[in-house]
Amino acid sequence: MLAAVDHVQLAAPPGSEDLLRSYYVDVLGMTEIPKPPVLAARGGCWFRAGAVELHLGIETGFRPSQKAHPGLRVTDISAYADRLAALGATVRWDTGLPGRRRFYSYDPVGNRLEFLV
Repeated sequence: MLAAVDHVQLAAPPGSEDLLRSYYVDVLGMTEIPKPPVLAARGGCWFRAGAVELHLGIETGFRPSQKAHPGLRVTDISAYADRLAALGATVRWDTGLPGRRRFYSYDPVGNRLEFLV
């Protein structure tokens, strides 16, 4: 029986770890968590904020997905959107989901992230 989502894995191009750290730590406010040594040898980075864990894995021939994305709940969506915009991140509001406030942003390698309440 399913109980919860443990993590979401996104892909990234080789050599992008420093860009990812800047965005996920400095912009989103997540904390980088260590990967197990056997997995660290493959590159990439893992991040956590509360119960949310995102893993960025290195993929040769990487192309960001046009549709696939994690949907991340936030507590004060307006303040969070303002934070991202002030730090130079894209904030694209979307009204296509009745009864929900949400916006999209993109990490430095083009992965789409949805933030909603």
